[in-house]
Amino acid sequence: MVSRFCYNHGKIKITVSNVALLHCCAVFLGMTENLSPGNLLKQTETFLDGMIHWSWHDIIASLKSCESFFTYSDTSGLVEKLIFSLLEKLAQNSDIATLIASSSSSSSSPETASRFRFSSSAKTTPESTKPGSSSKQWWFDDLIILPPMIIEKIIANMGACGTDNNSFILTKFLLHYLKNAVLNCKGGAKSTVLYSRADYAGLAGTAVHGVSRNSFSCRGLFSVLRIVSGCGLSRDCRAKLERLIGGMLDQATLDDLLISGHDDRGVFDVNLVIRLMRIFVSSDFLSSQKLKKVGRLIDKYLCEISPDQNLETSKLLGVVESLPDSARDCFDGVYRAIDIYLESHPTLSFEERSRLCSCLNFGKMSLEACKDLAKNPRIPPNIAVQALKSQHSKIPQSDYPFSVKDVEGPSTSSSSGHMVLHSDNVERLSQETQEMRMNIQRMQWRVMELENACREMKGRISKVVRYDVNVMSSTPPYNYSRSPFPRLC
Repeated sequence: MVSRFCYNHGKIKITVSNVALLHCCAVFLGMTENLSPGNLLKQTETFLDGMIHWSWHDIIASLKSCESFFTYSDTSGLVEKLIFSLLEKLAQNSDIATLIASSSSSSSSPETASRFRFSSSAKTTPESTKPGSSSKQWWFDDLIILPPMIIEKIIANMGACGTDNNSFILTKFLLHYLKNAVLNCKGGAKSTVLYSRADYAGLAGTAVHGVSRNSFSCRGLFSVLRIVSGCGLSRDCRAKLERLIGGMLDQATLDDLLISGHDDRGVFDVNLVIRLMRIFVSSDFLSSQKLKKVGRLIDKYLCEISPDQNLETSKLLGVVESLPDSARDCFDGVYRAIDIYLESHPTLSFEERSRLCSCLNFGKMSLEACKDLAKNPRIPPNIAVQALKSQHSKIPQSDYPFSVKDVEGPSTSSSSGHMVLHSDNVERLSQETQEMRMNIQRMQWRVMELENACREMKGRISKVVRYDVNVMSSTPPYNYSRSPFPRLC
């Protein structure tokens, strides 16, 4: 373009899309009036002097063109000049003018603030700079094409950058801008290749500070968290947002908690839910009604995340144990989640299954749940026995005329190996009581079978060891290799 200017006798078509680039080139090359009258620098300055007559979209197009050479255009003061013209167009809306005037007074630079107040009070072109919509958000979609560093300078010139942001409208704009940036990054748009998550971190932090100073619903806060989580949000700002959400966790729904994880270790962000529950439990003025409401919500959440193949046992336990027992009137929901988890993770060891079931409060489980637990082959036998014993105190003695001690194992003198119940009132037992009794018998019979198998195994091992010792003491060394047992080192 500069070559065309030089070889075309100083004639070139200057537009709103190329004036910024031509101006920066003229400054860099020193194309001033000292070298030639009507030089490129003079022509671009003359074109920029008519910026007051530009339309709203012309200013945005010129700002967008500064993206590829932002550092140089910003140093030359061109970006700031375009931003002031943009804010002047915004000031034509009375609501936006009130917002900018209140924000400019808190700007870190008094000179900048006074300069903008003078500019915004000037008469502007009667041309309409906004669509026919009367909404305060008419300019949101127009500015999303600008790069993050220019948006930061716009917000800074409005006096609402970082912790100074207390504007509800600017906060909504930043969330709208970041949401589109995240969607473009996921979609692989070419315009977002130049920017990483760290480039949006400052805008995300400014949005969080604005959220903390304005009233947002619990669902709205979860939406904010989903947006800013993909924008390189700092740890302090994230903790600030999580404290806001954790304080009103009783207003959350199941869909709110199902936030996708940002790593390969799980489908959902379980660690986030654990942190939110700890914040909620430690909050002041916590009523039992709110606590139980969250308990019912977490039980539903447990059933949703249990089928995840990458969910670790410790994380599932962390979710259950983050709430005290007083948060649940019944542990049937926790048992259902554990049963789903065990079915989805068939390779769990005996120790892991026992540790997972240790979080159950059998005293707060219903009779039906305990009966299902006793028949469940995925539950360790010792856990099943504990659950059935805990239900014994809930049954009236008139309907349950025997104690657990009355259930004896098979007699040593009995050759049939069957268990015999000594009760004179078996006919009066209800059906549920009889089922519980048989469950206890089966569990004790399984335990005794395991004990007998262990004793038999120990006897065989002792015989093998004694035989091996006799062979070593009575047989010459050269005949030891003929022994049917392997040699022990």
